[in-house]
Amino acid sequence: MNKSKLNRSLLTDSISYLYLTILAVIAAFPLLWIILSAVKEKGEMITNPTALFPKKLTLDNFRVVIEQLHFGSNMLNSVIVAGCTTIVSVIIAALGAYGVVRFFPRFGKVMTRVLITTYMFPPILLAVPYSILVGKAGLVNSRIGLVITYLSFSVPYAIWLLVGFFKTVPLEMEEAAYVDGANRLQVFIQIVMPIVTPGVIAVAIYTFINAWNEFLYSLILINSSNKMTVGIILKSLEGQEVMDWGVMMAASAMVVIPSVIFFMLIQKKIAGGLAAGSIK
Repeated sequence: MNKSKLNRSLLTDSISYLYLTILAVIAAFPLLWIILSAVKEKGEMITNPTALFPKKLTLDNFRVVIEQLHFGSNMLNSVIVAGCTTIVSVIIAALGAYGVVRFFPRFGKVMTRVLITTYMFPPILLAVPYSILVGKAGLVNSRIGLVITYLSFSVPYAIWLLVGFFKTVPLEMEEAAYVDGANRLQVFIQIVMPIVTPGVIAVAIYTFINAWNEFLYSLILINSSNKMTVGIILKSLEGQEVMDWGVMMAASAMVVIPSVIFFMLIQKKIAGGLAAGSIK
């Protein structure tokens, strides 16, 4: 009987792992296709575009993207804008959500609902007002203006998301820290923040990917090509009369890979934060 249960458990686990493996392959296939297409020669992309693996590996497409299109400077712009937006959003949202939960418990629900209503408006509807405000502030064609614009969208959602995490922090733990002589800042950093780490990481992922992939406001507010983000440059490649698919794939790979690397670097912290939060 025990042997039968063991065999059934092994069969169930094998089926589960096989199913998850198939899903992982399906999810990773588009990225794999882009990378493999980026290292193909131009002639191979035209003569046999459906072939998965290249006959000969080449980095000419990446060389064209970096040297001729100066894609590296645009990637740096995206890294600066997305990174600053993420850092500032996490700091403001963490402080704001903690203040809502601890200082405005009754008014918190109404406040968070008001904050989330900013997502009721489509981005294109706010394009003209944002352009006017940024123009009057003298921040057109600057990374600072773009970061401030992104913050107006990311911070309200981040606060709304983190409020739920801060509500799970027991008030008794904070009171015990106060009794031990800790001040409010120490309690916030050393007691509260480690517990809400999964929420902070989720906010960081959401903010970074949204800022990295954003196109509309970057197109409207940035005029100089040397300050444009990767989304605009990638879109400009589609407007060419004769599209070079190898260059397009190389540029697409350079746009997608940083987001994947960013997620891979912090995915362990998500699992670790969840485990730590459940233990505490």
